[in-house]
Amino acid sequence: MKNISYRVALGGIVSALCLLCMFLAGIMPIFYLILPMAAGVLLMIIAEEVSMGWAWLTYTAVCLLSMLITADKESALVFVMLFGHYPMVRMYLQKMKFRLLRFIIKAAVFNICAIAFFYVTVFIFGIDQMLTDMNDIGRYGGFLFLALANVIFVLYDFNLGALYVLYIKQLLPKFHAK
Repeated sequence: MKNISYRVALGGIVSALCLLCMFLAGIMPIFYLILPMAAGVLLMIIAEEVSMGWAWLTYTAVCLLSMLITADKESALVFVMLFGHYPMVRMYLQKMKFRLLRFIIKAAVFNICAIAFFYVTVFIFGIDQMLTDMNDIGRYGGFLFLALANVIFVLYDFNLGALYVLYIKQLLPKFHAK
């Protein structure tokens, strides 16, 4: 276990980078989904370097700060409800031996979070743009958006695995060598 100053410093740096991603999502709305995903990937570093508890603490701090001080609340909500916690949940689920069961649980977690995100966005934050976007597509617009979200989720999950291996095998030895 690393000493407390290392943990605090690394947590602060990762939190600042996550918040930078959330601020950039307000400036560049085209990266509305990509920047919260990148912020979630940064939390894997905390989980690997320090501990899972410290990663959850960093996630909580970034969630609170991003909801309070960033301009794009919807992008912050994407981080809070979809892509911020998933890298850490994924690390727990990767310990399961059965791939099919692991994938089903991952998909169930994501779909529950995606549906909760929709309801929080529309009914709590009052962002009715999502409802009009779905009505423009037709009766099955919600299911189409959920299917598209699942495709994005599968790609995100695959890339998380690849980035984790890259971090462990390539980057981590270079950081610890110095």
